[in-house]
Amino acid sequence: MRLLTASLLLTITFAAHAGPPAIYDEGADAKAAITASLADAEQAKLPVLVVFGANWCGDCRMLDATFKNGPSAPLIANRFKVVKVDVGRFDRNVDIAERYQIPLKKGIPAVAVLSPQGKLLYATAGGELANARKMGDQGVLDFFTQITAAAK
Repeated sequence: MRLLTASLLLTITFAAHAGPPAIYDEGADAKAAITASLADAEQAKLPVLVVFGANWCGDCRMLDATFKNGPSAPLIANRFKVVKVDVGRFDRNVDIAERYQIPLKKGIPAVAVLSPQGKLLYATAGGELANARKMGDQGVLDFFTQITAAAK
């Protein structure tokens, strides 16, 4: 009985500390992921949507959820090749954000849209998505509908 109780407590403790699943791969080689996405984009003739964010960021989680299940999901899936770049606590992949003119200090999530050849077509320069939770699903859809038109 003691073993069962200890095992149950240990399981509950691990579950409580596990937290929500990671949406950004903190160990990924972001430069290699972008290069691979650009190669896929060239084949598909689609732009690449580079999403900068972090696992601790509530707005990043909301944006990820709406990309998967919200009204933006079909637009994102059909119009972009998506690559997510983890910025940690603004101490990872900062050089990549700077390369694509993303001022991370304005907030995350932030995005850059690249042509299949890697040319920057659009970048959030003013923290446009940093309040994704307040924007809601419709606001996110409206935002990406506008940048999809601009990225042509």
